[in-house]
Amino acid sequence: MPRPSEPTRERIVQAASALFYNEGIRRVSVDEVAAKAGLTKRTLYYHFKSKDDLVAAYLAARDQPNLALFRKWFAEAEGGLAVKVEAIFKNLARSARHPKWKGCGFLRTSAELANMPGHPAIRIGAAHKKKFEDWLRATFAEQGIADPLKLARQILLLLDGSFAVVLLHRDASYMETAGEAARTLIATALARPRRKRG
Repeated sequence: MPRPSEPTRERIVQAASALFYNEGIRRVSVDEVAAKAGLTKRTLYYHFKSKDDLVAAYLAARDQPNLALFRKWFAEAEGGLAVKVEAIFKNLARSARHPKWKGCGFLRTSAELANMPGHPAIRIGAAHKKKFEDWLRATFAEQGIADPLKLARQILLLLDGSFAVVLLHRDASYMETAGEAARTLIATALARPRRKRG
């Protein structure tokens, strides 16, 4: 894509992100996205060949910022590994208390596209969750945890499960409870015999 068009593309993605996250991808039309971006539908289709491409771009734009935020919360937390992972849940619970919070955009999109497993947005969402799992696995392996992949998956399940339950009940304390469970799992894993490095 030529460089001069990048700001226009970014504007479209920003408009789509706000609308898709707040309203859901099925409820938002391409016309609405174009109007919010202050562009014609023809201009939008110059940058995105279909709504499916736009939905994929919306999730792709969330990928690295979300992962970076999790790493930031982890790094800034004072304490050991278990406390640092719990901090991710605590910060998410704080976010979930905001009235505009609508849950995990990746999970909500996958739910809307459940009957379209080959959709590019589903692949992007799956890759995003895998990146988080891989980061946890590598972090746990560095600490010598015996089965870092299993523990990473347990934490991911707690995280995604809490996203779903908090969205259902509108009660962020479920996220904090999941964080406490994550802390317990990690503390237990750290207390077991360590894996030999190298």
